[in-house]
Amino acid sequence: MEFLLNHSRHHTGWCNRPDLADLDPELIKAVLEEAGKFATGELAALNQSGDREGCHWQDGKVTTPRGWHAAYQQFCEGGWLSLALPERIGGQGLPKLLAMAVNEMWLSANMAFVMFHALSQGGCEILLHAANAAQQARYLPALASGQWSLAMALTEPNAGSDLAPTTTKAFPLGDGLYRIKGQKLFITYGEHDLTENILHLVLARTPDAAPGSRGMSLYIVPKYRIKPDGTLGDENDLRCMSIEHKLGLHGSPTCSISYGDQDNCIGELIGNEGQGLSLMFILMNEARLSTGLQGVATGEMAYQRALSYASERMQGNHWQDNKRRVALIEHPDVARMLLSMRSRVLGLRSLAYLISARIDLANHCTDQNEQHTLLANVALLTPIFKAFATEQGHEMSSTAIQIFGGMGFIEETGVAQLMRDSRVTTIYEGTTGIQAKDLLFRKILSDRGMALRQLLDEVNACADRLLSSTALRFPAQQLMACSEQLQQVIDELLTDENAVQLRCYAGAVPLLDALGYLLTGWQLAELASSLQLAEYETTYQQNIVALAQFYTAHHLVKVPALLQTVATAETGLADYRFNT
Repeated sequence: MEFLLNHSRHHTGWCNRPDLADLDPELIKAVLEEAGKFATGELAALNQSGDREGCHWQDGKVTTPRGWHAAYQQFCEGGWLSLALPERIGGQGLPKLLAMAVNEMWLSANMAFVMFHALSQGGCEILLHAANAAQQARYLPALASGQWSLAMALTEPNAGSDLAPTTTKAFPLGDGLYRIKGQKLFITYGEHDLTENILHLVLARTPDAAPGSRGMSLYIVPKYRIKPDGTLGDENDLRCMSIEHKLGLHGSPTCSISYGDQDNCIGELIGNEGQGLSLMFILMNEARLSTGLQGVATGEMAYQRALSYASERMQGNHWQDNKRRVALIEHPDVARMLLSMRSRVLGLRSLAYLISARIDLANHCTDQNEQHTLLANVALLTPIFKAFATEQGHEMSSTAIQIFGGMGFIEETGVAQLMRDSRVTTIYEGTTGIQAKDLLFRKILSDRGMALRQLLDEVNACADRLLSSTALRFPAQQLMACSEQLQQVIDELLTDENAVQLRCYAGAVPLLDALGYLLTGWQLAELASSLQLAEYETTYQQNIVALAQFYTAHHLVKVPALLQTVATAETGLADYRFNT
């Protein structure tokens, strides 16, 4: 992680910015070490027990698993909740690049516990962006300290991925206050016992609002009303009706909330009427990056556990002489699976750091053209990272079970929990299909492929540098070939969008996958090419190069097949008849 963070700092020019230069390698090392201690010593110890115990609902109140409350207090006291929040609201003001690395530790150690983190971070960003001064003073310090938490209330029984049918109503009362009435579900940490107050960000529409997404506004609805002096008053008219019984993430309460059963649920408008969905996307983009990181965290834990088991489990004879009894790791097929996990985790982690570094650069940029380019790059990478990393993370959890064999199917070993917990990551915060549609239609076709071309130029520049390297010539050649094929497919789609509309819809996920494999391979190649910038042991350097070579042979080669699928994705779809 230190190697990747320092690589990102140098590779992006991040460390040359005076306002970011304070994050030196020594500070990075110190923060990661302390985070590692807390993740290992506190959070990981509660992971399996929290999964077994789960949350409990009774009379509208939710109790989290044993140990959760004490761990939360330590989490907040350590300043981990506010690591990347501004100092003026009580945060530590550290860059997102470092926060991304620390957050991965929390997610690896205990994903269910830390589900509140991205919500608080993203909610604070909404308030910093759109709330007035009085609202910021009222809410932000308590959120930054962890005294209060935040929940995101979007989904309704008839409004999931498509939020346009939202029916929750907001009736104006004057002075920015509204009476909220409706029902929301799938609300992460919508009710719990960790904080003294919970702030619900609720999407709703006024009675005269425009139809569809344009008519939705955003309201902050506290569980306990807040008095003028900042202390808590009476309980608001909202109630947790139930919590979901889920496949995984048992320690994270997923709630159904009813607002206004007594017609007395009071909320406060954030921003202007009609801005609701655009403001909520600030939080959702934060949550999507965090969710993609969950895929990386799952893959890392899958690799660590599988590596440990494969190193100790004696099974069968050596493939070469068929005489010596060896550990699983000595079998080429098991080694293949381990390297498959290791290479993907490394490349995807590097991609996560690249995205966060460019967010930092955009936030500290004074040149508007440069800022626009950075934000367009982040917007392009976000759906790819969210969808591809989560799909790969879940696949890696399955690979870990395969390495464990029958023992992986047993709950006591813990790897089954990885698979159960990770399955939803490909669904919430926008399914893989939703991310692919967003990528193709809003991020590629809408700007005629400009941001994508700039990204592919980076890939090609890396490949061009590596062509002279004997060890990395094969990855370089494959990167260039895949980049060229990808550009050809996009150019064809841009030539006549209407004629290939079905192809676009049917081929969006294969296209996203192709980009995911390409960008992961690119990041591995970049890491291998930058080793002269770091002082690491030769074995570590050799391993990075070996991972780039392995990934090229086993994963990057999938890109041409996926692009062929994109080019013919509509085949058979229009002709097949279901339910006949």
